[in-house]
Amino acid sequence: MTLQEYYIVYPDGDRQEIEFPLRVNQVVDLNGRPLRPSWPAPRIIAYRICKVRTTEERGFLRRFYYAELMTMEQLESYARHGE
Repeated sequence: MTLQEYYIVYPDGDRQEIEFPLRVNQVVDLNGRPLRPSWPAPRIIAYRICKVRTTEERGFLRRFYYAELMTMEQLESYARHGE
């Protein structure tokens, strides 16, 4: 039996376990939850997943999702266009 674990890795190196998989270029909030392009206020802390790394050892499959902080311009573009 293999258990799967998912982690988000922030730019400063901190990591936090999350309950679900993510994908590259997905935009997430401070807690690793996916954001929709039409959220009410683009002035929030958001990250874009830029890299995924997988490790496997003794019945554990761990996926690490590396996040990069989005700039205000990127957030505004994402809120307008979803890109």
